[in-house]
Amino acid sequence: MEHIYQYFWIIPFVPLPVPMLIGVGLLLFPTATKNLRRIWAFASILLLSIVMIFSVDLALHQIHRSSIYQYVWSWTINNDFSFEFGYFIDPLTSIMSVLITTVGILVLIYSDNYMSHDQGYLRFFAYMTFFNTSMLGLVTSSNLIQIYIFWELVGMCSYLLIGFWFTRPIAASACQKAFVTNRVGDFGLLLGILGVYWITGSFEFRDLFDIFNNLIYNNEVNFLFATLCALLLFAGAVAKSAQFPLHVWLPDAMEGPTPISALIHAATMVAAGIFLVARLLPLFIVIPYIMNLISLIGIITVLLGATLALAQKDIKRSLAYSTMSQLGYMMLALGMGSYRVALFHLITHAYSKALLFLGSGSIIHSMEAIVGYSPDKSQNMVLMGGLRKHVPITKTAFLLGTLSLCGIPPLACFWSKDEILNDSWLYSPIFAIIVCFTAGLTAFYMFRIYLLTFDGHLNVRFQNYSGKKRNSLYSISIWGKEESKSLKKEFPLFALLTMNNNERASFFSKTTYRIDSNVRNIPFITILPFGNTKTFFYPHESDNTMLFSMLVLVLFPLFVGTIGIPFNQEGKDLDLLSILLTPSINLLHPNSNHFFDWYEFLTNSLFSVSIAYFGIFIASFLYKPFYSSLLNWNVLNLVDKRGPKRIFWDKIINFLYDWSYNRAYIDAFYEISLIQGIRGLAELTQLFDRRVIEAITNGVGITSFFVGEGIKYVGGSRISFYLLLYLFYVLIFLLICYFVFLNFEFFKYL
Repeated sequence: MEHIYQYFWIIPFVPLPVPMLIGVGLLLFPTATKNLRRIWAFASILLLSIVMIFSVDLALHQIHRSSIYQYVWSWTINNDFSFEFGYFIDPLTSIMSVLITTVGILVLIYSDNYMSHDQGYLRFFAYMTFFNTSMLGLVTSSNLIQIYIFWELVGMCSYLLIGFWFTRPIAASACQKAFVTNRVGDFGLLLGILGVYWITGSFEFRDLFDIFNNLIYNNEVNFLFATLCALLLFAGAVAKSAQFPLHVWLPDAMEGPTPISALIHAATMVAAGIFLVARLLPLFIVIPYIMNLISLIGIITVLLGATLALAQKDIKRSLAYSTMSQLGYMMLALGMGSYRVALFHLITHAYSKALLFLGSGSIIHSMEAIVGYSPDKSQNMVLMGGLRKHVPITKTAFLLGTLSLCGIPPLACFWSKDEILNDSWLYSPIFAIIVCFTAGLTAFYMFRIYLLTFDGHLNVRFQNYSGKKRNSLYSISIWGKEESKSLKKEFPLFALLTMNNNERASFFSKTTYRIDSNVRNIPFITILPFGNTKTFFYPHESDNTMLFSMLVLVLFPLFVGTIGIPFNQEGKDLDLLSILLTPSINLLHPNSNHFFDWYEFLTNSLFSVSIAYFGIFIASFLYKPFYSSLLNWNVLNLVDKRGPKRIFWDKIINFLYDWSYNRAYIDAFYEISLIQGIRGLAELTQLFDRRVIEAITNGVGITSFFVGEGIKYVGGSRISFYLLLYLFYVLIFLLICYFVFLNFEFFKYL
């Protein structure tokens, strides 16, 4: 086993030959490389599978024999400065390695079919494989400089993959937005690294923690400066993990292909910020202000992400805001000092959300069978509905992922989220109330996604299989039928839920989307009513490779939660994750013992599960056709169109919808204050440069030109005249010097 530790530095670089060879092949032998593209995909999956085997073996070894291992080489030595390059293996490294490789393999298998018709197939696999290499290098880094190098490589891969379809202006804009937003956090991270080195004189984690903590405890360092350095380090995590206020890039990152959203922007890269805070928690934990700030940012992100997911129509953007909210849960747990719980939720959420994103990719493929390739239509939940009949496997997998994220037992996220809720009550009752409320919102918006997508009738109507024509090709409302405009005018709540898609506040669309007959590789059926042949497009289940990845991922939400279920061992209630994290937990809490009270757990879980079921019930009441018809009756009978109840209800609904649909106006605020402000400052600077700086420069040149022209006519080509003029200038110069000297002597005597 020591050989695995000694040569573990090779593991992160095992997948690296694939993107390098793809790049060289596309440059030198483009035709042959493209013809062998499936071989490159197989090689990428095979090499990552090798890394996964070693990562799992390492994790099992750490469970049986908890240890921390570090191996370094001297890279640069100059007088008193020595920089070392190496790798650091501890429970956090093994957990992240297993997570990256397992999700990465399944996403690559899924991508083989998802991207099969894309011209950038090879480029996609090169980017994805290089991302896996960078992410593995990040989690195995032994010092801050090394982490920063891989941190930037991971960000570069994210930029390239978000803008993968760079010919689409919206995708190009999204990758630029992600790049600029993350640069804010990365600049703070770089300053924080330099500041910590200024304090401790080391970049290595183990030395850095000991020196920093001793300086703080002995009051040998400026506490304000140390707090500022820790804050700058935290800024990098805020940007990478889409925490408030640097969260604005994550929803727009959904413009990339869906496998990217599953791997990078749901399971792994966005978890890099959580990983960084967890890695640096021994440094943060000695500064209470930073821990309070981490928990505050976490709780704001939890609530903000949940509220912004309520009214989104794009299925991937809804899941993106859900990811933002769940990352807030992890950050909150770290701020509360619940190291184990944060990592537990990181694991359960990563697998559940990866499953949901892969399921959404399958749904998007199904919708493209009707509307053609158009993200505005194929990802719009308004145009979905009734897909459960056509994609039953996807529907089952998506439902299990939804139930897990809602916190329904015995699925994975129930165990981790419930522990965060319990710890929040001990930390702050206000935070606990917000967390419980957000848990209900999570159940609501997740089941809203599920019901709008799979339940009811297919909203984009087409001729059915019996050959009978339906009335129209556009969507229906949650009430199950098209309603009159007068009814909408009378009852604002009803109007809000059914108004036209072109209006600003819109849940549902009546815009007619014609079927694109040029869609390639779309299954179809032929019906022969009365001897006439007719062809109809229909939603269809994804291919086997995509379904295989989804079905394997289903196993994780079903069973991965068991690593957090406690069992009795040596008089202590410990679970598998606690045993794995023993060295790290002892480092953070040397005197802590993990005891588990089953009665308290059942009592608290009953409360949290009740909240989740309440959110599911409200979502079903609003979006399930049968219950929504009852709501229609309630609205018609209980809301008085002339009374104050209607006005109050309208204001509440409109405010909540506008808040969610317009992204809490944060993007608009950044647009006005930053983008337009910087543009205005640039225009003002340009005006100053043109009217003042250039005017002075041009004025000097023009003046010199005219003076030269004037002097040219003074001379008469006679030497005596030039000598007289020269003596005259010398006399004037001497007089000026004389008077200056006299004034200087005068002031000196004064």
